[in-house]
Amino acid sequence: MFELDRYSVSFGPGTALRAASLTIRPGDRLGVVGESGSGKTMLGLSLMGMVPDAATQSGTLRVDGKDMTGAPDIAWRALRARRVAMIFQEPMAALNPLRRVGETVAEPLRVHLGLGAQAARPRALALFEEVGLPDAAARLRQFPHELSGGQRQRVLIALALACDPTLLIADEPTTALDPNVALRIIDLLVRLAEDRGMALLFISHNLAAVARATRDIAVMYGGDIVERGPTQAVLNSPAHPYTRGLLAARPDPAAASRRAAGRRPRLPTIPGSVPPLAALPAGCRFAGRCPVELPPCAESRPPPSEPGTGRDAICHALLQNEAAR
Repeated sequence: MFELDRYSVSFGPGTALRAASLTIRPGDRLGVVGESGSGKTMLGLSLMGMVPDAATQSGTLRVDGKDMTGAPDIAWRALRARRVAMIFQEPMAALNPLRRVGETVAEPLRVHLGLGAQAARPRALALFEEVGLPDAAARLRQFPHELSGGQRQRVLIALALACDPTLLIADEPTTALDPNVALRIIDLLVRLAEDRGMALLFISHNLAAVARATRDIAVMYGGDIVERGPTQAVLNSPAHPYTRGLLAARPDPAAASRRAAGRRPRLPTIPGSVPPLAALPAGCRFAGRCPVELPPCAESRPPPSEPGTGRDAICHALLQNEAAR
C-alpha cells in the first residue's frame, strides 16, 4: 500500500506538489488528470522515489507502512521494479536503441531477481506473450526501431511487469499512439491490473482514456489535487470549477460536424494560462482563472469539502454554497 499524507515537493519558492493526500491499495485503478504542469508526473515520480535531488520534500510518503519521505536512492532501489514500476510516455526515449528489446526486458529479472541469462529469457518470452506481442519469440531479438509504436509500448509494459510490482504507474501511455491502438493498450492495462491484483495509477490529460481505464479519479491543478472521487461521478457531475472547465473544453463531435458544414462555434476554453510555480497563488491555485472566484480564494487554501459520498473538492465557493443550504 502506498500512502501520501500532506506530502509536498518544492523547488525553492515554487511548490510542484502541495499537501497531497492519497492512499493506493492493491487492485485500485486511479486516474490523474490535469493540464501540463499540474503536478501529475511529479506525483508519479514521487511514488517511484525519483524526486530530483534539488527538491525539498515534506509531509509523509509511506510504502507498506514504512516512511520513505526523503529516503536515499539505495532504499528506493529495493522497491523499484519489485513494488512499483512505471511506464514512461515515449517508448523510443525509454528503450535503448542499441539493445534488443528481449535483453532490455531480461535486465530487471537479472538485477532484481538474480536470474541468470538462461532463466531470464523464458521469463521475458512469457511477458511478451502476456502483453500480446505477436510472434513473441521473434520480437525478443528485435531492436526498438524494428517495432511499431504499439509494439514498443507493449515492450515497455512487459518491462514494467517483469518483477511483479504491486503498483504500476502509466504516465501518458497512449499519447504517441493512434486512437485504435490506444484503446487496445488501455484495455490491456486494465486486464493486467485485474489479473495480477495490482494497483494502476493512470496519468493522462485524455479524459476519455481515464474514463475507460480507472474507477477513481484525482483532478490536479498547480500541484494541488482539487477534486477526487469515483471516475464516473466526477466526470458526470464535476464539483470544482476547474474540473468543469476541463470537461467543457473537450472536443465535441457534433460541433465538428457543424464546423464542416460551414458554421464555426467557439470552442470553450479556460481563460488565462497556468502561472509558473513560483507565481502560483498562495490560496486556491485556480484563483485568477476561476469564473466563480471569491475574495478569500487568492489568499487562503480552502479545506476539502464533501459534496457527495466518497468525493471531495477544494473550493471556497463550494464551502459557501454548502453553508448556505
